[in-house]
This record gives sequence, structure tokens and C-alpha cells, in this order.
Amino acid sequence: MENRCRLTMEVVEAVAAEIGAERVGIRLSPFGSHLDVVDSQPEQLSVYLANALNKYNIVYAHYLEPRVRRYMQHIKTPFSLQPARNAFKGAFLAAGNYDRENGNEAIKSGRADLVVYGHLFLCNPDLPRRFSVKAPLNDYDQETFYTQDPVIGYTDYPFLEEMGDRTG
Repeated sequence: MENRCRLTMEVVEAVAAEIGAERVGIRLSPFGSHLDVVDSQPEQLSVYLANALNKYNIVYAHYLEPRVRRYMQHIKTPFSLQPARNAFKGAFLAAGNYDRENGNEAIKSGRADLVVYGHLFLCNPDLPRRFSVKAPLNDYDQETFYTQDPVIGYTDYPFLEEMGDRTG
């Protein structure tokens, strides 16, 4: 594992030395399968990285859940973030198909210190407000994620006010 993680550790060490570990966090996706690239030992890798990162006292480690494949589609998996959570000493952030309810549960149960809402925040620019008033959420259009059009996708999702403030 050490050699497989060497570049990551060298980058973390260099950045922490340059700007201070108190300003460094890292996003890790050892369970990811983007472009069919998968790791043969993702849980061991996630724990190894968590332990190795402790040496640098960085602020947070942001892990992608192993259960994620597509938006709000959870897969059954024998893997868990819990071993990495147990190993990492800084703030532990979890991402991957969280909604209001299961995000709150992850924090309440101690599975994460913070929950990250990537796709939901992209298509709901007022996501905290929507969560607080239990308003309906916009669906995202994945076809616009990597477009060169500066208007379509990232900036054209409506706020609640634009929708007539429909709260549930």
C-alpha cells in the first residue's frame, strides 16, 4: 500500500509544509469506479490512507461512500467507510447520495462529522433553506455537468423564490 499511496502522501506533505496542515484537506474515492477503474482492496486502501494522513494532522479527509454508483441509487456492498472513519483523527467528511434524512443520521450516529452534498447542491443553490423548510428539491441534469456552456447547468437551477417558494 505504501508505494501505491506515495504520490498522495508526497503532495499532502508538500502542501502542508507550504500553507500549513491546518489549511489542508483531501478528497478520497478508494471505492470509486469511474471509467471502470477499480481498486482490488478499497477498504484496506481507505484505512491505510487514513492512518498515513494522520501523520500530517490535516484538517479533514473527505471520503466518497462505497455504496454510490448513480444519483440516489445505492448498491449493496460489503465495504464501509467506518474503518477509515475509525482510523482518521481529523474531521471526517462523507459524500455520496446523501439526502436530508440519511445525512442527518450519518452525523447523529457518528459515521461522519460532516456530510457533503455535491449533486444536490449543484441543482439546489439554496439547499440549506430547502432542507430547513422541507421543500422539494430540483433534479439535476447530468448532461450539463461538463458542458462548455457558461449558462446551462451550473447557473440555471431555480431558487425557491423563483418557484413560488413551494415548501412542503
